[in-house]
Amino acid sequence: MVVKRVASIIFLLIIVFEQSYAVDFFEQYRKSWIQKAVDSTPKLHETIVRPVSMVTAIADKNAFQGWKYLKKDGLEDLPKLNYKEVRELTFDFGMHVTGYFSFSTRIIRRCQDAPVRFRLTFGELPAEINTPLEPWKGTLSRAWMQDEIITLDMIGNAYTLPRRMAFRYVKVELLGASSDFDFAISDVTCKAVSSAGRVQTTLLRTCPPDIANINKVSVATLGECMQTVYEDGPKRDRRLWAGDMYLESLANRYSYKNFNLTKHCLYIFAALTDSLGRVLSNCFEWPYYHAQPDSYCLNYSLLWTSTLLEYLKDTGDIATANDLWPVALRQIELALQSVGKDYVYHPAHWLFFDHKADLDCSASAHAAVLFGLRQTCELANMLRRDKEVFVYLSFISRMEQVALANFYDELDGIFVSGPQRQVSVLSQAWMILGGVVKGKLAQRALRSSLDKPDSFQPATPYAMHFVLQAMLDCGMKKEARQLLVSYWGGMVEKGADTFWEVYDPTDDTYSPYHFFPLNSACHAWSCTPVYFIHNYADVFQE
Repeated sequence: MVVKRVASIIFLLIIVFEQSYAVDFFEQYRKSWIQKAVDSTPKLHETIVRPVSMVTAIADKNAFQGWKYLKKDGLEDLPKLNYKEVRELTFDFGMHVTGYFSFSTRIIRRCQDAPVRFRLTFGELPAEINTPLEPWKGTLSRAWMQDEIITLDMIGNAYTLPRRMAFRYVKVELLGASSDFDFAISDVTCKAVSSAGRVQTTLLRTCPPDIANINKVSVATLGECMQTVYEDGPKRDRRLWAGDMYLESLANRYSYKNFNLTKHCLYIFAALTDSLGRVLSNCFEWPYYHAQPDSYCLNYSLLWTSTLLEYLKDTGDIATANDLWPVALRQIELALQSVGKDYVYHPAHWLFFDHKADLDCSASAHAAVLFGLRQTCELANMLRRDKEVFVYLSFISRMEQVALANFYDELDGIFVSGPQRQVSVLSQAWMILGGVVKGKLAQRALRSSLDKPDSFQPATPYAMHFVLQAMLDCGMKKEARQLLVSYWGGMVEKGADTFWEVYDPTDDTYSPYHFFPLNSACHAWSCTPVYFIHNYADVFQE
C-alpha cells in the first residue's frame, strides 16, 4: 500500500511539473548552459601527416571485404613523374587520419593552356576505394562517400580540399588534362586534427602483446573521434550522440584524460534539451548548435546521466554536476512516465540497443530504466541530494521483482522478451547491468543465451561493450577476456588500425545500410577496450 502511495505521489509530481513547464522546461537555464558549452570548446591540435608509401590494389577473396593493398615503390620519385603518363596513384598514410588533404602541382613541360581535373577517392579500408559505388545501393546518403572531383584552373600551387576527410588511403585519378603540357604532383599531406592530446596512461609490463595491440587500436579510435565534440565517427555521422559519448568518456578516462571535452558535450546536450526537458539522442555543431528534431531515445537519454556521473567521478567537479543535476533528474522522471501500475516499463519511444533487425527490446528497456534509476541515485548520493530521489528507491525494488516475474524463464534460467518470448544476449546483459540478477543466476542466463542456436547475438561493438561489462559484473572474467581477444582482436587480425562501427566475424560485408562501404571504420562506440584493459587490469593485463 505504501509503495502504491509513493508511486502515485511521483506521477502527480510529474504531472505538476509538466503543467508548470508547458512552454519550455529548462528555459531559465538554456542561456547559461549554451555559454558554458561555448566557453569549454576544446582546441584542435594539428599534425602534418605524410604518406608512407604508394600502393597497388589487389582483389583477394581471403582479404577483409575482398581487397588488400601491396606496397609499391617510387614515392620518393613522385615530384619527377609526368602525371599524364601515370594517370592514377594510391597513397597509404600508414594509419587512420582525420583532417584536410593537400597536394602541390608543378608544370614540367611547356605551359598550362587548360584546366586539370582529378577525382580524389578516400578510404578507411581498401574495399571502400575499390568497390563500385554506382548504382547506389545504400540506405543512407550517397554524399557520405568520400570521393570528390576537383578542377584546377592553375597549376603551380598547393591545393587543399576544403572538406575534412577520414581515411588511411587516397586514390588520385587524372580525369582530364590538355595534351599540350605536362605536370607533376608532390607534397601529398594531410593536416590531421584532433582534440585528444597525448595519451596519459601506460600498460603493465605483464600485458600480453595481443591485448597491448588491441589497446593501441582502441586509443587510436578514440583519438580520431575526439574533435570539438565526441564524434560518433569522423567519416560518418560526424556528430555528437549520447550513447557514444558515454562510451567515449569511459575510454577517455584511461587514455587522454581530456575531461574538458566531456564537460563541453554534457553542456551541449543540456542546452539543447527539447521543451519537455528531454535529452535528445544527437546534436550538431554546425552551422550552430542544434539537436536533430524528434530524436528522443529513452536509453540514450539515461546514458547522458551516466556520463555526468562518470564525469563527476573523474574530476570531482561538484559545481558542474550540481548545475546539470536538474537535467539528470528530469530524464528519470520522463522514463518513469512509461512505467505502468504493474511496474513494467512499456516502451513508448524510440530505443536503440543494437543494429539488429527484429531485436525485441522490451526486456532490455525495462533493465535500462533500472540501470538509469541506480545511476541517478548514485549521482544524487555524491551530490548529497538523496532526499530528491528517495521516492525512487521503491521503484528499484518493485521493478526488479516484476522483471523476474515478467521476463525470466525459471525453467531455462534465461530472460525472454516480447510476446514471442525472444531470447537475446542483450536481454541478459542488460538485466545483469540493471541489477536484476547476480552471481551464478546471471552467469547461467548469459552463458545460455550465448550458446543457444536461435538466440539473437550482438551485431556491433556498441552492444558488445555492454555484454562484456555484464560478464565482468557477474564474475565471468575468463569469458570476458576471451570475448575481448576474439571480437576486437578479430578486427585487428583483419587489418583494423581503428575499430569499426559493425563487425560480424562470419560476414565481412555486413552493413545495417545494405552497402558495406557506407560503414564507418573508425567508430567511437567501438573504442572501449582501453577502458576494460585498464579498469580490469587483473583480468586483461596479467
